[in-house]
This record gives sequence, C-alpha cells and structure tokens, in this order.
Amino acid sequence: MPAHAPHIQRAGVDELEALQTISVRTFTETFAAYNTSEDMQQYLDQNFSRSRLLEELNTAGSSFYLMYSGTELAGYMKLNSGTAQTVTGKQHAIEIERIYVLQAFQGHKLGKTLLSHALSIAREKNYNSVWLGVWEHNTKAIGFYEYNGFIKTGSHEFILGSDVQTDYLMEKQLN
Repeated sequence: MPAHAPHIQRAGVDELEALQTISVRTFTETFAAYNTSEDMQQYLDQNFSRSRLLEELNTAGSSFYLMYSGTELAGYMKLNSGTAQTVTGKQHAIEIERIYVLQAFQGHKLGKTLLSHALSIAREKNYNSVWLGVWEHNTKAIGFYEYNGFIKTGSHEFILGSDVQTDYLMEKQLN
C-alpha cells in the first residue's frame, strides 16, 4: 500500500483522543469563518468534549470511522441507525450525522471514499436509504451530495451556540 493510500477504520474508545482532535479541527475549519467565536466555542465544548464523544461511542446504533491518508488522520464520519438517529421516523434508513475531511486533504476524493463506505455499510445492512443534514449555506457540501445522488427532502433547525440555523435534510434511496 502506498504511503498516501487512504484507509478507514472504525473508532473505538482507544481512539477517543484522535476522534476529539479531528472533530474539533474539521468543525472549526469548516464553520469558524461563518460564526461568532462564542457560538463556536459553546458548540465545541458541548459536542466534542471527551465525555460527550465517549457517550456517543457507547451509544447503540452510533459508530465512528476514522479516515487516514497513509498514516495521517485526514477525516472522519459518524453514522447513526435506529433510535440513535437525530430525526425520528426514519425507518429502514441510516444517518450520516458527521462527515468531514481536513482542508489539507480536500480534493483528494477522501470525502467520496467516506461516503462510499457509508453507502456500503447501508447496503450491507439492508437499509433502504441514507440521509443527512447539511447547513443551507454550505453550497460545496450540498453540491457534493447532489452529485452523489442525494436529494433535498426537508429541513430542520440546527443550534450552534446561541444561533438557530437551518440544515437541509438530504436523502439517497438505495433500492
């Protein structure tokens, strides 16, 4: 395997520190320029603390996957199924709650590799669809998902600190 070849591994408790680091870095890179530092810090503290991530790692139906480019941690993804999903009523579906690649690794098809991994897991477990929420102003991500067969099916509120934002719900049918 070449030194730069991407690979994905499921994260467990032993990867908690790496998971926290990649979570904070990717979220900050993606959204800090569009939000106040106070809102960002509040969100990071509430959602990416060691205790919160440990709780999520131990939640039935939730799983994290770390993406490496060679030996470098380049991104990650969180999948939810069943009652772990962030929106109720999604029967026979799996949610991609988080899928992020560090800016330094964008343009290397690592996001596509993570998405393909999620779709493979969904098909393997016989889910009918894969869905996710994406910030309405994240046109790059929306375009990526549309290119990969996702369609907008609705929206919901996303709270970042004290700011109420809108996420589009997007879904891809698998059958």
